[in-house]
Amino acid sequence: MINRRHALGLLAATSLLPARGLANVSYQRSEFRDDLAKRFFDLGTTGTFVGYKVDDYLIIASDKVRSGEGRLPASTFKIANSIIALETGVVEDPDKDVFKWDGVTRSIEPWNKDHTLRSAIAASVVPVYQEIARRIGQERMQKYVDLFDYGNRDIGGGIDQFWLTGNLRIDPIQQIDFIDRLRRGVLPVSKRSQELTRGILPVTKVGDATIRAKSGLLGAEAGKPSLGWMVGWAEKGSQQTVFAMNMDCKEQSHIAARMTVVQQCLADIVAM
Repeated sequence: MINRRHALGLLAATSLLPARGLANVSYQRSEFRDDLAKRFFDLGTTGTFVGYKVDDYLIIASDKVRSGEGRLPASTFKIANSIIALETGVVEDPDKDVFKWDGVTRSIEPWNKDHTLRSAIAASVVPVYQEIARRIGQERMQKYVDLFDYGNRDIGGGIDQFWLTGNLRIDPIQQIDFIDRLRRGVLPVSKRSQELTRGILPVTKVGDATIRAKSGLLGAEAGKPSLGWMVGWAEKGSQQTVFAMNMDCKEQSHIAARMTVVQQCLADIVAM
């Protein structure tokens, strides 16, 4: 029997990403939408949006190329890092365990204070998650990245840098696969770790829709943004849509535009 994750993988392989394809399923469905690509053009940049409409087994993408290109995950890896921290006991309670500020003043003001896991993911505090990664350690980190089948699974480049400047790469289809397994609670870790992680994801309300998502931005601390991510899922009634978006951040306004583009694309595919 082909499960939902297998179907998603085959759909991506055979339809979105022909170079990967080895198998085929009769009920695969995918669409490419020029109106989604136009959202990035209108901003004066380039990017990709992929949405997975869960109940329909339908992938809708803005393009055939960038949707399959692996890139550094940046702070979207904080989702996986949180799960691993909880699973290994590096963090016992996301609201009570405190990571003390190291006293180094950084350009992003919310980073310059103590944090719990919940507040650290909300403010996307890189130093906290770097400390978490160091406490997890190379061996355990590799074990769980392998278990999650996360991107190319390469954590070379430093235990506290591999998702920022190192060797880890993940494409939007892989992001959706990982996020969808977390959403359903079927990752190969405890239900508790997954439930707690789902519970700390930043939430945005848009009308009667709820978006649970994590952003990512390369070069943020250096003041030189280059790549922006937004991954997560939208819930509207019983309808759920998992999504992944990345875009080139060529100017400061593009940073805030990440969520705007996601909301526009979700509306375009009638997911919110």
